[in-house]
Amino acid sequence: MAAGLLLRGLRSATRKSSSSYFYPYPLHSHPSNSPSPSSLLRRCLSTSAASAPARSAVDGTAMDPERIRNVAVIAHVDHGKTTLMDRLLRQCGADIPHERAMDSISLERERGITIASKVTSIQWKDHELNMVDTPGHADFGGEVERVVGMVEGAVLVVDAGEGPLAQTKFVLSKALKYGLRPILLLNKVDRPSVSEETCNEVESLVFDLFANLGATEEQLDFPVLYASAKEGWTSLTFTKSPPDNAKNMAALLDSILRHVAPPQANLDEPFKMLVSMMERDYYLGRILTGRIRSGVIHVGDKLHGLKCTDDGTQKIEEGKVTKLMKKKGTCMVTIDSAGAGDIVSMAGLSNPSIGHTVANANVTTALPTIELDPPTISMTFGVNDSPLAGRDGNQLTGGKIGDRLMAEAETNLAINVLPGPLSESFEVQGRGELQLGILIENMRREGFELSVSPPRVMYKTEGKERLEPIEEVTIEVNDEHVGLVMEALSHRRAEVVDMGPVPGTSLRTRMSLTCPSRGLVGYRSVFSSDTRGTGFMHRAFDSYAKFRGMLGNVRKGVLISTGQGIITAHALMSLEARGTLFVSPGMETYEGMIVGEHSRDSDLDVNPVRTKELTNIRAPGKDENVRLTPPRLMTLEEAIGYVASDELIEKNKPIFR
Repeated sequence: MAAGLLLRGLRSATRKSSSSYFYPYPLHSHPSNSPSPSSLLRRCLSTSAASAPARSAVDGTAMDPERIRNVAVIAHVDHGKTTLMDRLLRQCGADIPHERAMDSISLERERGITIASKVTSIQWKDHELNMVDTPGHADFGGEVERVVGMVEGAVLVVDAGEGPLAQTKFVLSKALKYGLRPILLLNKVDRPSVSEETCNEVESLVFDLFANLGATEEQLDFPVLYASAKEGWTSLTFTKSPPDNAKNMAALLDSILRHVAPPQANLDEPFKMLVSMMERDYYLGRILTGRIRSGVIHVGDKLHGLKCTDDGTQKIEEGKVTKLMKKKGTCMVTIDSAGAGDIVSMAGLSNPSIGHTVANANVTTALPTIELDPPTISMTFGVNDSPLAGRDGNQLTGGKIGDRLMAEAETNLAINVLPGPLSESFEVQGRGELQLGILIENMRREGFELSVSPPRVMYKTEGKERLEPIEEVTIEVNDEHVGLVMEALSHRRAEVVDMGPVPGTSLRTRMSLTCPSRGLVGYRSVFSSDTRGTGFMHRAFDSYAKFRGMLGNVRKGVLISTGQGIITAHALMSLEARGTLFVSPGMETYEGMIVGEHSRDSDLDVNPVRTKELTNIRAPGKDENVRLTPPRLMTLEEAIGYVASDELIEKNKPIFR
């Protein structure tokens, strides 16, 4: 299955219609089949839950905070966090239904990335370890920022072959900011290219990264472990293959107990909890998740929600706890009570959201709110008003789109929603095109039809100087592709910081650059094409800096349809020489749709619905055998990066190809 996209231009000065439109092209997707929170509540307890030590669900008392460890697993994308979580769950007896068990969202399993942070607990040597799995992609950095305040320790996973990359610096800076003392885990040491010398070099690079980020002496004295999460083992010393009796995760679990401090909590003080996660259930309403800062909570306790405002603390709502829950392994179980230092979920209040405080009725002071980095790009979401609107979706009005976006902003603090420049339009601010692309795809699967503008960079002004967001980019390519990559990035105002060979490989080059966020929009697909799929590019927000000037020519013109109807092979046969086509015969088009990319820098009006003229005169010879080149198909993220400032993306119906 693929999702239909339509892009349309806004230039109307030289056309009859008030706007020009863009073609449909597919995005690979599958029906959403992620389990709902209510279905998780009905699942049976996992092995780890069944074998849990005596705690609140059994004897009605809260667990001793000295036996609790709260740990986040942080890393760059594809360095092995989620696989590591799978092995830890299995080590502690949890029933894992499939690989990447923590990736419960359908889009996470389809794309192989972690989108949202998740919390689970495992039992090890009479201790309860609350483990938080975090995303590794820079666009989902807000998920990391809002959960590091819940934990006292972190496991920093670094690929022993690649070393620390752009997102490693970001997640580590957040951990150090909250005073965490990370445990360094060098993963994938079983690879043939990884040696003890390579690991020592990576460890030195990580130490330098700690020092550059202002780590304290205690944080610089971090423990180092070696692991192969794929094979399911960790070791305190470098080895390619430990003995059979040591091929387990015990070394990491013991290190967590040894090096991560228990939460500083007082069970005798009034109950307080800062909400760090929120989800909705059809039967329970809002489910609020967070770490209990002080006190004990029981089912039936009366609570109220508080939030910090400019005028002080404001009461949001009063209510009582209707249900207490805790994630154990892969299952959600109900408990009777919980104490300070533990991470739990509760239901019963309908208004508090992320960043708010839930406390006893006699508490009048809210906990400090979560501080997030500002968004760097924005897009305008509006009603789909093209000629093909309303054929497949059932959520079409601006009011429904606005309600959905406001609900998303409540659960994802990294997204801001503001009124748009036009009626029934909304400005959505986020961290990158991937993050907003995930939101658009989720809305499409829920039946929404909408039009989306290209991303715009959010500038700052200090004094009279214009500042723009700058990103740190790490690129690894074959030597033969260095020239193409450097030329393309020079048009996008990138500046090289460091460049050299990749350790342990031959004919590979690694480059570190800084580039404006606006220059990187849409570059990933160009990079993949230039390197023929052999290059790696990672990026993360660095800082705001002085505006670097206008970009060079980064895109050619487009082919715009002047006709309406069904696209014919006869018409496309004569258009192939004009550029690259985005459509195939049988698709429906209308005036203004962009059906291809022009081979020149200017736009060109074409008629893709032209048919072959038929007469009643028999001509000698046979009809032409039409052979067309397959059209260029883009993903949603590629389309977001492709459109120009006077074009729109139309996200609507699913189509088959």
